[in-house]
Amino acid sequence: MSIPEAKRPAIDRGLTAAFGTTALDSVRPLTGGLSGAAIYKIRVGGIAYLLRVEGSRDAFRDPDRWYGCMRTAAAAYLAPRIRYADAADGVAIMDFIEEQSLSLDYLGTRDDLIVEAAQTIRALHDAPAFPPLVDYMDGMDGLIAAFLAGGLIAPAALEELWARYALLRAGYRTADGDRVSSHNDLNPRNILYDGARLWLVDWESSFLADRYVDLATLANVFAHTPEEEALLARTYFGETPDAERQARLFLMRQINHVFYGVIMLSGVAAERPDLRETSLEAPRLAEIHEALGTGDFALEPWRGRLAYGKARLNAALEGLRSGRFTEALALVAA
Repeated sequence: MSIPEAKRPAIDRGLTAAFGTTALDSVRPLTGGLSGAAIYKIRVGGIAYLLRVEGSRDAFRDPDRWYGCMRTAAAAYLAPRIRYADAADGVAIMDFIEEQSLSLDYLGTRDDLIVEAAQTIRALHDAPAFPPLVDYMDGMDGLIAAFLAGGLIAPAALEELWARYALLRAGYRTADGDRVSSHNDLNPRNILYDGARLWLVDWESSFLADRYVDLATLANVFAHTPEEEALLARTYFGETPDAERQARLFLMRQINHVFYGVIMLSGVAAERPDLRETSLEAPRLAEIHEALGTGDFALEPWRGRLAYGKARLNAALEGLRSGRFTEALALVAA
């Protein structure tokens, strides 16, 4: 599959600026992302690069903002080297990372992976400040409203979740000093392992945000036990976090479950506007994450995203029902 001719002039400008030529040895489309951008593995002079051509734009998918964030991350050696990025054309060319599986090929132990992930996002959060975009919780309000307007899930199936989430929303505020350069979407597809180290990619959701957004995303994917969550937090903070920090991480983990739940389900609603679901019945999130890691579960089909979105909302409801939720909210809202 070749590059669409309509995109070729913008791409040729990028190739000329980066390499002094428009000749490609090969081009191959890549799949796996849900952003709407067209992604290609190209070879120029025998060397592989990643070519990204932006699709639709909105307040979040704005290359004027996130290309700058990506440059900051690349300068900190957290993102692949950028060979070219033009926001007006929506074209970026980066070094290609030959990815290996975090689940199957990571050379260290699970604890090693958690430590490396925590150190990586700590370096990101210490980087020069990204531009602000929106208060994270205000942004969540907009996402939830759009999801509810889609009507995919029957209101009765969501009643308890939204009643409990409303308590969290009323009590949680980002603390002074906790707004940092944040990726905001550190799902496993956006964390690449090359056999030696981790790389962070796909920066379109990045802006100045609550540090616990990235921490919670990692915890929900990698920290399967309280001990692993403690290791993640201790590595990130350089010490055992106090009760308030632990409470903020727990609460943001529930917010993060809601975020991915509504994102996935909103996408399903857009693809299948005729679909109506009367329950949140789905496999447990841990089972889906394990299957994703081994390649036995796919998010591309709408049925996969439906199951995953429901599993995320169920995980949030489980956390919001727990005694720890009441204790954590009291610490943060005090």
